[in-house]
Amino acid sequence: MSGTLNKVMLIGHLGDEVKMHYFEGGGSIGRFPIATNETYTNKSTGERVTNTDWHNVVVRNKAAEICEKYLSKGDKVYVEGRLKNRQWQGEDGNTRYSTEVHVQEFTFLNTKKEGMQNNGGSAPVAQKPASTENKASSSAPAPASSEEDDDLPF
Repeated sequence: MSGTLNKVMLIGHLGDEVKMHYFEGGGSIGRFPIATNETYTNKSTGERVTNTDWHNVVVRNKAAEICEKYLSKGDKVYVEGRLKNRQWQGEDGNTRYSTEVHVQEFTFLNTKKEGMQNNGGSAPVAQKPASTENKASSSAPAPASSEEDDDLPF
């Protein structure tokens, strides 16, 4: 095969709030970490072991604003995008490197705000998927129902 593919799909929990950065031209970037877990049983000890991997996620423009509005630490989310590597000079003069997931599509799987709605609190009303300049799309949290509990976003 002569072509290449750079595609990442993650389902995980937010490790922190969405951090936004706004630009003069009206654009914006949101950044947040996602934790994914791998659980297995150690054959020699019979003990269950869980390994957590952290992924740096970048969302742009309207999609970033939607993430900032609806997501908070601990929420479960599906993201799909591309891996990008960054390099910069640290304050100490050393070269630093970072690998990020640049999101093209995402789906909120559950949010704390959604849980508040189920407990009688107020939560946002479902919205139509939004697109950004980089063709990212999202779906805002919808009220949970017992019929949709088994549906996955892919």
